[in-house]
Amino acid sequence: MLTTLLDIIHVSVCVFLMLVVLLQQGKGGGMGAAFGGSAQQVFGGRGAGNILTRATAVCAAIFMLTSVSLAYVSSSGDRDLKARIIEEQRKGQGNEGTKVKPTKPAPSAAPPGSATSPGAPGGAGGTP
Repeated sequence: MLTTLLDIIHVSVCVFLMLVVLLQQGKGGGMGAAFGGSAQQVFGGRGAGNILTRATAVCAAIFMLTSVSLAYVSSSGDRDLKARIIEEQRKGQGNEGTKVKPTKPAPSAAPPGSATSPGAPGGAGGTP
């Protein structure tokens, strides 16, 4: 819910920020001059510059805040998952399907009549 709200705010501020930046009149006139300079007529001689500059600063600040918030929210899910995995491992649960079970070594196939120790009955080294 929070992530969706932040996403919506982030995208809308991003689009608005692009429009505000394009409407500002720079050295070459920018998009503001393409509209016939109507912003200057509506807001006065310097009014458009102040309003667009303030709108750009506010939008940039909101954009940065939503970017940091989205990064924090997405990483908090990773922290919760890691904490849950560690807790399950402490309890001895979890990952049973991925554990490698140790295999029993195959019994050695010794030929009959050979002994492993010199004093074994019927083996070499014993008394006749």
